[in-house]
Amino acid sequence: MRDLPIALAARGWRPTVLTPAYGRFARTPGAKRADEVEVAFSGSRRVVGLYELPSAGTNVRYCVLDHALFEPRGRSLIYTDDASEGPFATDAGKFAFFCAAAAVTLGDGVLAPPDIVHLHDWQTGMFLVLREFDPACVLLKKIRTVFTIHNIAMQGIRPLSGHDSSLATWFPRLEVQEKMVSDPRWTDCINPMAAAIRLADGLNTVSPTYAREVLQPAVPARGYFGGEGLEQDLQEASNSGRFTGILNGCNYPAGRSPKAGWGQLLEVMRAEKSGWIASQHDLASTHYIADKRIAALPSLRPDVLVTSVGRIAAQKTQLFREPTPGHASALEDILTRIGPAGLFIMVGSGDPAYERFLAEIAATRENFLFLNGYSETLALHLYGSGDLFLMPSTFEPCGISQMLAMRDGQLCVVHGVGGLRDTVTDGTTGFVFAGRTPAEQANHFAATVGQALELRRSSAGRWRQMQKAAMSMRFTWEASAAAYETGLYEIASA
Repeated sequence: MRDLPIALAARGWRPTVLTPAYGRFARTPGAKRADEVEVAFSGSRRVVGLYELPSAGTNVRYCVLDHALFEPRGRSLIYTDDASEGPFATDAGKFAFFCAAAAVTLGDGVLAPPDIVHLHDWQTGMFLVLREFDPACVLLKKIRTVFTIHNIAMQGIRPLSGHDSSLATWFPRLEVQEKMVSDPRWTDCINPMAAAIRLADGLNTVSPTYAREVLQPAVPARGYFGGEGLEQDLQEASNSGRFTGILNGCNYPAGRSPKAGWGQLLEVMRAEKSGWIASQHDLASTHYIADKRIAALPSLRPDVLVTSVGRIAAQKTQLFREPTPGHASALEDILTRIGPAGLFIMVGSGDPAYERFLAEIAATRENFLFLNGYSETLALHLYGSGDLFLMPSTFEPCGISQMLAMRDGQLCVVHGVGGLRDTVTDGTTGFVFAGRTPAEQANHFAATVGQALELRRSSAGRWRQMQKAAMSMRFTWEASAAAYETGLYEIASA
């Protein structure tokens, strides 16, 4: 949403990016109220403001739709954790309303009809449902639509009826063909991801390997997630020539000086950690442990600095928690291999259970620092400071962290899945592991980290050669934009 439109504009397209305002973007300095639309939703007619934001010289038009329903739990909050109402209860309603408002905005000509509407993930699936089944949206059928799957594990499933957050509540007069919108496993539920896959003129995932993986059924015992129940719909799309995989890109600014000194990294860690502590009423145990660990760090750089940045979730963290022979977890195995002269810094937040696991290890192992939060400034310093970056995702649609680490000359250890397999070449630009089961994957993960560390100790020349090879890789948004143009937009328009 940030980089692809800019790359498309450079190729002569005139992109418009339309998102909810989330109670924030309409208040951006320079934002102008351009128009308003009236939207029928949940039995009421609601007035939604259309704002145009400054383009910052990008040749991209940025617009947002503003209404209180886009900030149901507070300003600037994009996603909601609904522990009591069931998954996606708040978010599904919010994004269904966004899709309805977007459909009116385009269908009534408030925004000029585009050649292509490019939709992203389950949050936009209801746009295609309305386009297909709402008589008021008949003009939208003249516009070609493409749909990008960023993560098929998130599908936005909600009941067809019988709940405040359900299709029948959002659009009480809408008559749909249930087989076109329902989940293949829970047929009394609407699945916006599935509906979009069935109804879009063209669709893609964000890497070629992930596009192949999601055509296969899940095999939980092997830690293989496949199409998450939607593999048959994706196979049909693939067989009809509507489905492809296009790798995401990475920016490569000219004149970057990626390497940050140890002293500078220490300062950034202290500052970011202090900011997180100040933003909370109570001192979290993870911040307390991190505060003590940072205070005890030496003034000289550790012999080896291992890093990891990402969401703390099963997808990203499960293999760290899997036991390996002789160790309670792969993380403890890796820390033993790093040794007392090295340090592993991990940054991220997310699932409380995985956060507790990491905090417990950090409390007992002096060579592990867990910073429970996120800061882009800190992340960029870690990409530029570390020796070895770890990304053992159980599945990975594309991944950006490995590209950013490689850009700065930090070699990566990755699981050979999805976009990780498409961007890291084992033994040339990094290290890739595999395995038939989660236990085997964790064992190979820890062993591969050990092999990488041994290579760094024993063969400095080859290590530098691999660093240079990693830094020379280019996964540009220009290439991605060209692939979208010829591999998706032209197909959808055929």
